[in-house]
Amino acid sequence: MNKSELVKAIAEKGGLTQVDAKKALDATVEAITEALKAGDKVALVGFGTFQVAEIPERQGMNPSTKQKITIAAHKSPKFKAGAELKEAVK
Repeated sequence: MNKSELVKAIAEKGGLTQVDAKKALDATVEAITEALKAGDKVALVGFGTFQVAEIPERQGMNPSTKQKITIAAHKSPKFKAGAELKEAVK
């Protein structure tokens, strides 16, 4: 399912126009992104939790030259599915 298909599904299930559903989806994604940028965790009970993980610096290898390289520390978004979502997907 891509974004336009998701917007159509939200519009149908929520009784909204596709324009309003797109605005709602965009606002939701933006709010989650801003919270993660601020270092907050976003928990949607029954669906899952979005959070930022700190990935430490590590050693890697360039596959073409076999030379060791240092991969810098960085932050990465993570999602952990909630129990209800896991059960629904089974």
